[in-house]
Amino acid sequence: MPRSDRAAASWILFLVPTSIWGTTWLTIKFQLGTVAPEVSVVYRFALAAVVLFAWCAAQGLRLRYDLRSHVELAAMGVLQFGLNYVLVYVSERQLTSGLVAVAYALIVVWNLAGARVFFGTPARPAMLVGAALGLAGVTLMFWPEVARVGEAAGRGFGLAAALLGSVFASAGNLWSQRLYRRGLTVAPSTAWAMAYASAAVALSCALRGIPFSFEATAAYVSSLAYLVLFGSVIAFLSYLTLLRRVGAGPAGYSAAVIPVVAMVTSTLFEGYRWTALALAGMALVVLGNVLVMGRPAHSRPPSSRSPGSGAPRPPSSRGNR
Repeated sequence: MPRSDRAAASWILFLVPTSIWGTTWLTIKFQLGTVAPEVSVVYRFALAAVVLFAWCAAQGLRLRYDLRSHVELAAMGVLQFGLNYVLVYVSERQLTSGLVAVAYALIVVWNLAGARVFFGTPARPAMLVGAALGLAGVTLMFWPEVARVGEAAGRGFGLAAALLGSVFASAGNLWSQRLYRRGLTVAPSTAWAMAYASAAVALSCALRGIPFSFEATAAYVSSLAYLVLFGSVIAFLSYLTLLRRVGAGPAGYSAAVIPVVAMVTSTLFEGYRWTALALAGMALVVLGNVLVMGRPAHSRPPSSRSPGSGAPRPPSSRGNR
């Protein structure tokens, strides 16, 4: 393929998951009706797991793992797709989708700290500066919300849920990084993790007496289909293909763009009002993510394996929804 065509294909592969994941934050809002957030999470990842299993089978990817791997994949699923997403849905009941997306930009901060503590991975000075800028940016954007915590019931709870959710998302990223280093393949392991997450959340709902209702409206069904097919499958597979083509560093720049897309959609559809403080905070978040995801000079793109056929390590700051 000519270089210009490869460059165009890479841009498409970058824009597809970035635009999808940037809009899934708003799409989640259409799931917040009569169906409990936990139940919506069950539906989403049970269906996404089925689709991913089917895709892996069609690609001839190995789906069998030993008992130890299944236990570890269950832990990954509970963190990454269970607790994390339940808290996303809960927080969006109180906050605009764009602000929740910005809160999840803190994943880069938690990932740096976790990688240092659990893997002994040193952070470059630019990464530390980027993490500090990201933290400052999120603080600036949320400062009006913090100042008005007492004015609206549940606002403080929504903010706490978003921040705690970002911690669980980071824990899931770090745990998945550990599994990929052991050689587990990405797409099949994600399918299993999604399946275990949906099962764990479903069990929690059953034990807590949360009814498995379903909202047979166009808004709920179409948003669920979008989150399953686009947010959980198409964007994921596009991102893996991009990762194979250009490597983890360039692909990881999606982490800087996704909050911007989320805030734009929130502005257009939720009436989010920008202030000078918010604009400054957004600029710091983007700059911080760019610095954190900077590609080391010695890094090289992965070999030309098909997505999921080897064990590429995704960027540790995945904040997709």
